[in-house]
Amino acid sequence: MDTQQQKSYKVLVVGDSCEDVYHFGTCQRISPEAPVPILKKTHEEIRPGMSANVVANLESLGITCFHIRNTNLIRKHRFIDDTFKQHLLRLDEGEDAESYKLDVSVFKKYKDLDAIVISDYNKGFVTYDDCKEICETYKDIPIFVDTKKDDLSCFEEAIIKINNKEEDRISKYPAKYELVTTLGDQGARWKEFHFPAVPTEVFDVCGAGDTFFAAFICEYLKTKDFLASIIFANKCAALTVKRIGTYSLNEEEIQSIRDDIRS
Repeated sequence: MDTQQQKSYKVLVVGDSCEDVYHFGTCQRISPEAPVPILKKTHEEIRPGMSANVVANLESLGITCFHIRNTNLIRKHRFIDDTFKQHLLRLDEGEDAESYKLDVSVFKKYKDLDAIVISDYNKGFVTYDDCKEICETYKDIPIFVDTKKDDLSCFEEAIIKINNKEEDRISKYPAKYELVTTLGDQGARWKEFHFPAVPTEVFDVCGAGDTFFAAFICEYLKTKDFLASIIFANKCAALTVKRIGTYSLNEEEIQSIRDDIRS
């Protein structure tokens, strides 16, 4: 399949990481103590989240990944009524714990990289100065950024992916950069080009941005074509939102998308 050629690509992913814990159950009554549903838990699933989800998606697309992330364990607990696929509550823990400080010099042990990927959820692991140093040090290879920072001036000459809500908060941009903006159910935008979303039934948008980001990186490394990369990423994200929780596409789904684009 097409992913065979891409297996030679090697990228270094740096960013905040977490575990997404999904508590599935059924809701059949309301608590007598407060107007809230009672979840009768049936099972639990733990999946990689934040930058770890980006890594999982890149690897499913045939990319070899090295991953530098926070050492403190962040967990996002999501409580879900499995009958109606309804998200009831999210509980976060671990974000305030101390993490080791990123040392960009450790990047030197990773050789022959095709790209640097910064998956920055702005939890404090990757600072503004870290991002600036990374972009200055590795300006000879593509640097892909997905960030929740308001000041993007540290990402000089990077390819930046943000969503439309994040775009509204941006206070400063780099002098030279490329910007891809995801628009939820309206698709994506790059320069004057608008890419409509693929019509699909949406169950959960959690992790869709990570899938879009990873798919865009994969296709761009292969083609150096922004238009083709966004089209591919849009279709990959459309499959993800049909699933509950973070999700990485399998080989059959990826091949189906490529076949659909060729047709």
